[in-house]
Amino acid sequence: MASILTLGGFLSMFTSTVVTVALGTIAAGFRAPLGTVQWITTGYLLALAAMVSVSGWACRRFGTTRLWLVCVGLFAVLSALCATATSIEALIAFRVLQGAAGGLLVPAGQILFATTVGPKRLGRMMAVLSIPIYLAPVLGTLAGSVLTERFGVPWLFLVNVPLSLLCLLLGRKRLPREVPVDTRPLDRRGLALTVTGLPLLVYGFAEAAPIAAVAGAILLVVFAITALRSPAPLLELRLFRDRTFSSAAAVIFGMGIASFGAMIVLPLYYLDVRHESLVATGFLTAPLALGTVLALPLAGRLTDRIGGARVIFAGLIVTIAGTVPLALLTGSDGYWWLSAVQVVRGCGIGLTTTPALAAGLVSVPRERISHAMPLFAMLQRIGGSFGTSILTVLAAPGTVGAIAHAHWWIAGLTVIVLIPAWLLVRAESSTVD
Repeated sequence: MASILTLGGFLSMFTSTVVTVALGTIAAGFRAPLGTVQWITTGYLLALAAMVSVSGWACRRFGTTRLWLVCVGLFAVLSALCATATSIEALIAFRVLQGAAGGLLVPAGQILFATTVGPKRLGRMMAVLSIPIYLAPVLGTLAGSVLTERFGVPWLFLVNVPLSLLCLLLGRKRLPREVPVDTRPLDRRGLALTVTGLPLLVYGFAEAAPIAAVAGAILLVVFAITALRSPAPLLELRLFRDRTFSSAAAVIFGMGIASFGAMIVLPLYYLDVRHESLVATGFLTAPLALGTVLALPLAGRLTDRIGGARVIFAGLIVTIAGTVPLALLTGSDGYWWLSAVQVVRGCGIGLTTTPALAAGLVSVPRERISHAMPLFAMLQRIGGSFGTSILTVLAAPGTVGAIAHAHWWIAGLTVIVLIPAWLLVRAESSTVD
């Protein structure tokens, strides 16, 4: 079950980055401006974000396994349609629909996993399911370069088809069948507010568009007010009344800013300062993902044994220790040294985010996991977009000084996350007592 759901999650995250390196080639092939072609990636990511909020209701209404299988099947069909698109408009439309399927696929897999394994194995199992989140972007960048150069643009999409069919075949045989548990109608007002507010907020932060960001924030605030008054909201915001849940949510949001936003900074160093190629930059930044993936199994075991809060606090210390050397960058640092520092920082991230997810879910009743998981996913995406916006501005000059300065900000943001982490330690200790 872990292998099947991890492969499904890998598909969604892999596809979000595999196309990025080929945007120039796609623009030339369709004779379209790069600003238009950019929507192949932007549209996918916005659709991915928009569907997170509805994933919990869809799981409860149709059954989690059924939803997951349908999304995998749609992913295969839409990948084939992307490969055969004859115009840039059609390709963008298919990518948006593919993002919608992927936006349901990952949360559905996480919800199915969390409700099946139970609290005693939650840390280890969520660590396994988090592997594609960190590994897929690196592999996507590398695979995108190779596929574009040797096989052509259509294979950026066709590569998903056999993997999706394998997921579909194994999922039909191995995943548990669930009976829908909620027949209540969809909260249409909440859906309208979140599927417009969240993408606008993400887009506004990522593209430095303040009007879009403010509009998205207002829509989400209105959603929060209406959700707290609704007897059957799209997302159960009352979960934040639990101190453990809210502390874990704050850690997830903060690490979304500090970790996902930081992924854009060091590549600028290799590209703009060291003048490396895109493929070489992909290899040189891979140690961060390697460190994260190596730490995830340990993080899972420790979370199940001693609780997630202490693991998170230790992980934040390790993350800070791996960030400060990057704030002291020069134009001649050795690549082996930089790789070692990235492995340390990656280990810290692996010891932080997934234990926070597990710690937050332990306090949630099983029937409410489908409400909790989308909330965590939304906070992580908003935090990542917010961090991307801030750090892009700081690192934009592309100089050693600007990139080092951006890493000081990353270290400072990680220090701030120690506050909700300490609150989580106290909340978890009081629960045990």
